[in-house]
Amino acid sequence: MLSCKEVSLLTSKSMDTTLTRRERLAVHLHLLYCRGCTRFRDQLQFLRRAAQRSSKTLSAGTVRLPAAARDRIQAALRRER
Repeated sequence: MLSCKEVSLLTSKSMDTTLTRRERLAVHLHLLYCRGCTRFRDQLQFLRRAAQRSSKTLSAGTVRLPAAARDRIQAALRRER
């Protein structure tokens, strides 16, 4: 049986690669009884979807900074030089 630490590592790994059949089964069995790891998995999935949506919005160019915010950022960058 996997520990919560092992499951959290495998859950994170599964976001980037495909787990082996044995790993998927072990994670699934652990998630059947562990609410904490189930919440962790759900939160990772939520963050991944949010980041993907944010990335699509930014790459589409639909997000515009107000002129005042742009000016403040530019002024701060000039001060740091």
